[in-house]
Amino acid sequence: MTRGHAVGLLLATAVPGLLFAPVFGLRALAPPVLAVVVACYAVFELCLRVAALRPWRPLLAVLVGAVLVGAVALVEVALFDTTRGGLPTSGSVARLVAGVTDSWQLTLQSTWPVRPEADLLLFVPLLVLLAASAGVELLRWPAAAVLPSLALLLLSQTFVAVSGVVAVLVALGYGVAVAGLFLTPARSAVALTAGLGVVAGVVALVVPVGPAYSVRQNQVAQVPLPREVSPLTEVAARLADPGAEVFRYTSDAPVDRWRLVVLDRFDGVAWTADDRYRRLGAEIAPPAGVTVPTTSRSARVTVPSGPRWLPSQAVPTSVTGAVRPLVDEDAGTLLLPERGGRVEYELRWREPSGDLSGLADAGVSTDVPPGDVGTVVDGIAGLAEEATGAARPTFRTALVLERYLADHFKVATGGELPTGSGWPQLREFLLETRRGTSEQFAASYVVLARIVGIPARLAVGYRAPRGPVAGEAVVRNGDVLAWPEVAVEGVGWVPLDPTGTAADAGPTRTGLAEVVAKARAELPPPDQRLPDPPVAAVEPGDGGIPWTGVRDVVLRGLAGVLALPVVVLLAVPGAKALRTARRKRTGVRGVVGAWWEARDLLRAHGVRITPGMTVRDVAAASAGPVVAGLHRLAGHLDVALWSGAGADDDAVAGAWDAVAEIRGALAGRSFGARVRAAFALR
Repeated sequence: MTRGHAVGLLLATAVPGLLFAPVFGLRALAPPVLAVVVACYAVFELCLRVAALRPWRPLLAVLVGAVLVGAVALVEVALFDTTRGGLPTSGSVARLVAGVTDSWQLTLQSTWPVRPEADLLLFVPLLVLLAASAGVELLRWPAAAVLPSLALLLLSQTFVAVSGVVAVLVALGYGVAVAGLFLTPARSAVALTAGLGVVAGVVALVVPVGPAYSVRQNQVAQVPLPREVSPLTEVAARLADPGAEVFRYTSDAPVDRWRLVVLDRFDGVAWTADDRYRRLGAEIAPPAGVTVPTTSRSARVTVPSGPRWLPSQAVPTSVTGAVRPLVDEDAGTLLLPERGGRVEYELRWREPSGDLSGLADAGVSTDVPPGDVGTVVDGIAGLAEEATGAARPTFRTALVLERYLADHFKVATGGELPTGSGWPQLREFLLETRRGTSEQFAASYVVLARIVGIPARLAVGYRAPRGPVAGEAVVRNGDVLAWPEVAVEGVGWVPLDPTGTAADAGPTRTGLAEVVAKARAELPPPDQRLPDPPVAAVEPGDGGIPWTGVRDVVLRGLAGVLALPVVVLLAVPGAKALRTARRKRTGVRGVVGAWWEARDLLRAHGVRITPGMTVRDVAAASAGPVVAGLHRLAGHLDVALWSGAGADDDAVAGAWDAVAEIRGALAGRSFGARVRAAFALR
C-alpha cells in the first residue's frame, strides 16, 4: 500500500459523498466531507510512520474523522444555538445527536435543497467516513477496496440521480480514481481495463434513461397534523365578524389573494386536504409541468395570534424568519407543526408572467384527474351539462361554468348566512335557494367541474383588501374567501371567482388575474355555443437519452461493451411481432385483437388509455391522422360485438386495415419517438 493508492481511494470515496450536493448544496457539504478525507489520510500517514499504531488504524480513523465531523457540525449548529458566552447549548448538542440518528430521514421528509444545517446533512460525512475507513483496510485487494465507495455511490443516486454531462464527468473522475488503485508497473493493463469498466458501469448507474427514481418520492413529514376546525367551515362565522384583524403584510407587487388551505378530497359529506406536507427546505423547485415563465415576488407577513395555517401563495419558493413551517408543494399551503404566538416571516413565491395570451384556448391538464364527487344527487349532472353547454373540458369551458354561477346565483349577505358544503347543502344551493356564501359557490363549482371532466379543487383563504393600499395592508375576517382552482396545461392551477367578489381585491390585479379577466370578458354570449378548441397534432416526446455529444460517445461505447443487454433489448420488438401474429385470428376474436393491437400501439407512443376507455374514447383523446383509423376500427368493432352477426373474414381484414392505417400515421413521427415506442416494454 502506497500513499498514491490511499489518495486514489479517498478521492474515489469523496466523489459519491459530494454527489449529495443537489440535496444540501455544495457549500454546506464540502467542509465535512473534506474533513473526513483529511482525517483518514492523516491517520494513514501516521500509521505508516508509527508501525505500532497500524493494528489500531481503523479505530483511529473512525475516531479522528468523527471528532472532526462533529466539530464542524457543532460549529455550524452553534451559529444558530449558543449561550451568551458563545458556547453550545444543550439544545445544540441534542440537535447534533439527533442528526446522527435521524438526519437521513429528516432529509427525505424535506423539500430539496434542504436547509444547510448540520443536523440534517450529518449522515453524509459519516457514511463517507465508514466507506473510507473500510476501503483503506481493503487496499491490499483493490477490487474489494472499491466496493464501499461504489455502495455509497449507489446510495447517493437513490437520493437524487445526476445526468447529462455532469454524469459523464462524475463517471470519468471516479474511474480515474479507481484505476489509480491498480497502478503498478505489472498492472498497467489491468488498471486501464478496470478504469474503463468502472466508467462504463458508473455511466450506466448515474445516467437515468427515464424519470430518475428517488427514495424521497413517498416520504412526507412524520409530525402530528392539527385536528382543528377546517377554514372552510369558518367562512360564515368570519363574515359575521368582518372587522377582526387576521394578519397584515407588505409586498413588493400586487397580491390577488392569500391561501390558507387547499381541499381536494370530497366524499359527499366533507372536504379534506391531501396533507402531503414536507419540511420546508432552503428553496422549493418550480412545479413540474409548468412551462410558462414565472416572476419572483416577496412579502413580509405578520400574524398576530398563533395560527396553524400560515397565509401563503400558490407557488411558494422559500420562507425566512423564526418559523420552520411544513409545506404542501402541490397546494402551496404552509402549516406550523405547533401553535405558537405572534408569527413574522418573509414569503417568496413565483407568479406566471410573460405571454399568457393563449390561456383562453388552453386545455385542462391531462396529468391531474378531475377528482371525486361522492354520490351525485339527482339533477346535478344535468345542471353541470347545462352550465357548460356540454362543451369539451377546456379552460374556456371552466370560465363558462364560472359565469353561469355568477349570473344565476346570488351571494348571501346579512345576518343569517348559509353554512355547509356537503351534498345536502349543495343540492339546496344549486336547485332551490340559489343563495350562498363563497363556501357554497366554490364547492358547487368544483363538483360541477369535476362532473364534466375539468380537474378542479377548492381553496380557502382571503382576498387582498379592497381599494388602494399604501404601505402595510391589513386583512380582516370580512376578506375571507373560498374559491375554485382549475388545472390548466402548461400553467398549473389557475384560481377563479364565481362569486365575483375578488375581482376588485387589492390595489391592482396580478398579471395572471389580468389575463383571466380578459379571457372572461372575451367569452361568447351565453346563448352561443363555444367554438371547438384547436386540436394539436401528436408531438413526439422528449424523454429518453439523445444520442448526441459526449453522452453519445460514452453510451455507444457502453453498448459495445455490454452486448448481452443489447441482445435482450432487441428481443422486445420480436416479442411484439409474435404477439401481433397471435392476435390475427378469425371471427370476433380477430376484430377484438385488432383493437388490442391499436390500443397497445398508441400506448407505446405515449397516449394515455385507461382500462375503461372504448375505441371512440381513445379517438376523442387522440389527435392527428390516427383519429380516422380509430373511427374505422370502432365501426368494425361495434358490428362484431353488438350486431349479433359476428365477424366474417372481410370484417377482420377491415379491422386490421384500420390498424395498418393507424400504424402508418404513427410512422410519421420522429425517428426517436418511433424507436422509443418499438422498445417500450409496456
